[in-house]
Parts: sequence; structure tokens; C-alpha cells
Amino acid sequence: MNMQSTPTVPYYQETARECALFQTAHQLGMPLLLKGPTGCGKTRFVEHMAARLGKPLYTVACHDDLSAADLIGRYLLKGGETVWVDGPLTRAVREGGICYLDEVIEARKDVTVVLHPLTDNRRRLMIDRTGEDLVAPKDFMLVASYNPGYQNVLKRLKPSTRQRFLSVTFDFPEPAVETAVIAAESGLDPARVQPLVRVAGHIRALSGIDLEEGVSTRLLIYAASLMAGGMAVDPALEAAIIEPLSDEPDVQQALRDLIATVYG
Repeated sequence: MNMQSTPTVPYYQETARECALFQTAHQLGMPLLLKGPTGCGKTRFVEHMAARLGKPLYTVACHDDLSAADLIGRYLLKGGETVWVDGPLTRAVREGGICYLDEVIEARKDVTVVLHPLTDNRRRLMIDRTGEDLVAPKDFMLVASYNPGYQNVLKRLKPSTRQRFLSVTFDFPEPAVETAVIAAESGLDPARVQPLVRVAGHIRALSGIDLEEGVSTRLLIYAASLMAGGMAVDPALEAAIIEPLSDEPDVQQALRDLIATVYG
């Protein structure tokens, strides 16, 4: 869990008026759900918008053991005394900040119980351990994300939760936009980025067949950054694309062959 507040605005390339949606949702006090594959820019989008709006951002990477207490807070022993320490959600509510729950679907079920009163007209956070009943200020915003591609019977947002959020779907950018993003983030010349984006397009067409998921824009930025730093294409793509995508030797070789068709 971390809190970010920086005067600089992280680079983000808008693709479908999602920035306007975020800003309007913030103004109206509405929660927002971001849906899309890993590494397509959801987290960067939230960082960008928080900086644009000048709001503190509390980011929580959700996982199987994340409980409501992790978000709200707990009593801790400090200097021989037991003191209450706010969790990231409580701090965001108190400060009128933005709380971003990344991959919210991974969190334990008791988390949604806490979120429901914050995502309707009540906008309240009840802290049973301290007896507080906080009313979220106008500037507070709850944002959550998840990857629908990994949904299954055991991990699925209930309709009662989904229908409390505005929602927007993210996907990998169009080639021209993705090229511009990767060039801006890595410093690699756009002419050298274009083959990387073509490779990504081919790999994503295989997603769901030999791979769990296609190559992310994040990994392409890693590869381009290595190349901009002087690394040759083959080792850069081996480290940033082939190895992260699969441990299977036959799949890795298929990826090498595919890359060779673009760079050969």
C-alpha cells in the first residue's frame, strides 16, 4: 500500500474520453470501476488523474489475504501504548483523497461490505473498532479495477457491487497510440518502437491459445527502455517479453519464431 502526491503529472495518452469521465465522476462523487487486461494502463490512468486533480492518491494492491481491517485500520502497539492507525481507505476519506483498489476482485469478501456504504448516496465509512461514522467529503473518490479475463466462479464481482460503480473498459491502445506512449516512456525512437508494437499485435492474437494473456504495454516499455539503454534487440526482447510471458520452452520458442518474422 502506498500514498502518492506529486506536483508532476505522469504521462498518459487518452484514448476514449476516459479523462473526462473520471473528472466528471469525481465532481459528482461517483465511484469508478476500471476493467481491462494487465498492463494496459489502468494504474497509470489513475495516477495521472489524481495528479491532474491535485488529490492525494492511496493505492492498494488487492490480494487474497486483504481484509477490511487492512483498508480501515487497526490498533497497533507503539512505544508501549496501543494506538489506532488509519488504513489507506480511512486516510483517503478523512483527507478527501482518491483511494484506488487495484484488482479489487482479489480481496476478501468482507471488503465489499465496507465499500457498499461508500458507493451509494450514504458515502459513509463505519469504523466499528473506534465507533466512528465518517461521512466522505465531496472530494473523496473510490476507484477500483479488475481484469475480467481472469474471472471465474469463485472470483466474480457480484451485481450488487458492480452496479454501485460507473464503469469503463480499458484495452491495449491502437498501434499508433501505443507507439507514441512507448516512445514517450522509454525514449526510444518511434521508428524502432513500431516493430515492437507489431510483435505485440501478433502475440495478442495468440492470447487465450498458448498464453494466458497477451503482452502488456508495460512490458513493451521495458523492452524499449532496454533498447534505448543500448541493449541489442534479441536479449532485450528475451528479458522483457519472452521470459515474462511463459516458462514453457515450446511456447518461448514459438515467441522467438514470431519475433523473427518481424525483425528477421
